[in-house]
Amino acid sequence: MRYPDEVIEEIRMKNDIVDVISGYVRLQKKGSSHFGLCPFHNEKSPSFSVSGGKQMYYCFGCGAGGNVFTFIMNYENYTFAEAVKMLADRAGIRLPEIEYSEEMKRKENYRARLLEVNKEAAKYFYYQLRAPQGNTGLKYLQGRQLSEETIRKFGLGFSNKTSDDLTLYLRQKGYEDKLIQDAGLAGFDEKYGMHDKFWNRVMYPIQDINHRVIGFGGRVMGEGNPKYLNSPETQIFDKSRNLYGLNFARTARAGNIILCEGYMDVISMHQAGFSQAVASLGTAFTPGQASLLRRYTENVLLAYDSDDAGVKAALRAITILKEAGLTGRVISMTPYKDPDEFIKNLGREAFQERIDSAENSFIFEVRMLERDYDLKDPDQKTRFYKEIARRLCGFAEEVERDNYLEAVADKYHIGFDNLRKLVGSYAAQTGLARPVERPKSGVKAKNTPEENAKKIQKLLLTWITDEPSLYGKIRKYISARDFTLDLYRQVAQKLFADIENGNYSPAGIISMFEEEEEQREVASIFNARLEAVNTRQEREKAFRDLLTGVKKNSLKYYSENLGRDINALNQVIEAKRALEELEKTHISLD
Repeated sequence: MRYPDEVIEEIRMKNDIVDVISGYVRLQKKGSSHFGLCPFHNEKSPSFSVSGGKQMYYCFGCGAGGNVFTFIMNYENYTFAEAVKMLADRAGIRLPEIEYSEEMKRKENYRARLLEVNKEAAKYFYYQLRAPQGNTGLKYLQGRQLSEETIRKFGLGFSNKTSDDLTLYLRQKGYEDKLIQDAGLAGFDEKYGMHDKFWNRVMYPIQDINHRVIGFGGRVMGEGNPKYLNSPETQIFDKSRNLYGLNFARTARAGNIILCEGYMDVISMHQAGFSQAVASLGTAFTPGQASLLRRYTENVLLAYDSDDAGVKAALRAITILKEAGLTGRVISMTPYKDPDEFIKNLGREAFQERIDSAENSFIFEVRMLERDYDLKDPDQKTRFYKEIARRLCGFAEEVERDNYLEAVADKYHIGFDNLRKLVGSYAAQTGLARPVERPKSGVKAKNTPEENAKKIQKLLLTWITDEPSLYGKIRKYISARDFTLDLYRQVAQKLFADIENGNYSPAGIISMFEEEEEQREVASIFNARLEAVNTRQEREKAFRDLLTGVKKNSLKYYSENLGRDINALNQVIEAKRALEELEKTHISLD
């Protein structure tokens, strides 16, 4: 449920965007704006602009933009509601209570209680690790070369050898048995009654992206099965939609996320400075986890174990990453089994070199496929090439397919043309690849009418935003309905109304939209690049051209929609009249 608009606007106004962003990005004042290196893409020259006047930011390099809410959503990977709450807390504003149904209120209260009991359990495990009975666990972690700072950062703990230790503690704290069981911290049977889920284990609290404890993983000390034990799924813990370490990795800003298999791999990498590492939670990598990663990065590096099981897991993960639209590369762990062993033996610099030279996921797949064929046997060699051709058919784009063709042909000395013919033959037989549509000439296609219409509408809105006094001079010729894209029409409607009411605020208009992509697009509307003109006459001509261009596009749009839109005829008549009047009118920009 959305908070009232007036509350959202109060929060925005009390969080100056320059002050907020300065806490994340080093800014330097240039003219009326502040500039810095964009935190959303890698760059060497500052193209990230923050306007105190507009209370907006915009990157002319990658197009990221919006108001203070958008920035927090993008940088912290928060929802709109989470960004509102964070900034309200920052400004000391108390948010109004949201009205829930009794059923929703009951569920939310119970979820809060589950989080609360998990937090209490995490505190208990943490202190047990430092008590005499936790010495076994502490020695284990120290033997794994973890520093006190790292142990504290991840909240590592210990569950005692007695099987009802935690249950008794939580009961003393006032938590009922049902809640303790529902949190996955204890079980019940008729013979033993209530008993702890975890005992005699080093404990790894599992946190969601907001650092709330939602479950646990435990590594047994000494002999015992299973070696690793995870919390069962609960109302707050879904293994397939969470990743260990993501609460830290999501703000690492490394340009990638490293996906590995175990808790200790994540912890070792973070301790070595690779804070972008995460791991799946005792299960195979899932599409839900891939979707979660896509919120934070486009590039995933796989740092799976180097044994056969690790290779199979990597191959499964590569397929899932592709389906999620993510780019995958594979980090070689040889001659060691996993990242933890590798870093302990060869150090941080060597691991960074492995990251820099990570293997393309498709080339990795082909290299692993090669192990199933005897390339000295002509028949098996042919079948290997055919399998490569089949996989190459999975690339719909000709440029991408040709790039992989060239790489594979070079690696296996097949010959580019020979492999391309094999791919074409296989695709024709199976229909796996559509024929590529080739342009009739080398001339680059001109912008479509739709793109031109979008461009002029955006430029006109930017100009009016920069010089709101112009609206009074053109209001008789233009209306929000002249902006034929739905998002632009909503922006124009609010912008024009605000200017008329004397409370014009581009940053406030962005707050109308909760989705980050919409906020980004609205920010781009207010930051379109206007062509530099030298004289007043040139400026007036440029502005007039934009205005008439928008009106002509409006006339065309509504003429094409006659019969489908009941108001189209009136809009067509109005547009024709306005165009005729515009031709006879001089609009001064003074």
